[in-house]
Formats: sequence, C-alpha cells, structure tokens
Amino acid sequence: MMTSGLIFTEEIRGLILHGLHWAASTIELLGVVVIVCGVLAATVWSLNEMRRGAPADAFRSYRANLGRGILLGLEFLIAADIIGMVAIVPSFDRLGILALIIVIRTFLSFSLQIEIEGRWPWRRHDREVSDAARGSL
Repeated sequence: MMTSGLIFTEEIRGLILHGLHWAASTIELLGVVVIVCGVLAATVWSLNEMRRGAPADAFRSYRANLGRGILLGLEFLIAADIIGMVAIVPSFDRLGILALIIVIRTFLSFSLQIEIEGRWPWRRHDREVSDAARGSL
C-alpha cells in the first residue's frame, strides 16, 4: 500500500494541507455569512409584510425564512467540518468528534425543516396529493 509520503514531498504535503485549511476556513466563513444574511433578509422581508398589515403572515414567513437561512448555513458548516477534521488530520478521535457534530447539526436541520414545512418530511407526498385533489375540484 502506498502512502502520501511516498508520492508527495514534504513541501507538497505542506502546500496541500495549507490549501485544505484555507478551504475549510473559507467554507466555514461562508456558512456564517449565509446565516447572518438569512437573518437580515428574513427580518427585512417580515418588516415589509408587517407594513402591509399582515402581522400573522409576517410572523410565519419570518420563522420559515429564518429557518431556511440557518439550514443553508448549517450545510456549509458541516462541509467545513468534514474538510477540517477528516481531510486535514484524519484520526479516530477526530472522526468521532465529527460524527457527533454531524449528528447534532443533522438533528437541527431536521427540526428546522419540520418547522419550516409544518409536517414530517416523509408526509410531503400526502400533502402534494391532497393539494392536487383540491386544485382539481
């Protein structure tokens, strides 16, 4: 079995690790920016709806849009964690930490998705069928 030590020189491995660190940090920063922009966009959108006189709709859309921004940001943060913990310095300890982080973030993503759509993900088909039936009446 060949290892990277036989293929790459120490200088090349250092450059690759530096590039991976840079990529993980950039993706992590992008995740934070997406969450912050999601909060700002959801707030502006909700305030505009409130000015139009629909506070109940504004509240529902604010929660849904806020959840979407957080959900997208979490996806970027998970990607950065995968690069940072597995690709850069692989070890069983880091893999265990990564697994725990992914479980927590997946649970958050799942909870946010339920909050946004108001139903279980596996019930999506039932809602589409009932919406189509109502539309044909």
